[in-house]
Amino acid sequence: MSEIFPELPLQEVVLTRLLLLVGGTLLDELERNLKPYGLNDSDFRTLMMIYSSPTGSATPSELCEYAQQGATNMTRIANVLVKAGLVTRATSAEDRRRIVLSITTAGKRMVRKILPPLFPNVHRAYATLTANDKRTLDRLLRQIAVNIDSLTQSDSRP
Repeated sequence: MSEIFPELPLQEVVLTRLLLLVGGTLLDELERNLKPYGLNDSDFRTLMMIYSSPTGSATPSELCEYAQQGATNMTRIANVLVKAGLVTRATSAEDRRRIVLSITTAGKRMVRKILPPLFPNVHRAYATLTANDKRTLDRLLRQIAVNIDSLTQSDSRP
């Protein structure tokens, strides 16, 4: 490819390919573990965001922002979680136009059931990295995320 496209940023393309491979493999493993519970990655990430919020609740718009999901998909996710009894949907006490999703006792139990079995695979994925390697990887991935954010923001400007 670099012969056909001499300007090809070969190292960056290889790094992107590795990130996609690693991310895809981790996502496949997570999805495999969530399937018996009738959840997928976006459902589980949303449940985790509600679970880990200080109030145990969040608005769909807040969740869209943090989960990087559109409003339509967040509605689908909320419907799945409500139907499963993992969260409740109610109007906000402060603003009746806003909807609030709150984790239920069953939702908390589900998180405590799903998470611990995932830990060994997470440990194995990073087993050969030192603490310093992990800090470096964290820093570098965050830098790439900022760069990507700035790209997407400049692409959406008129």
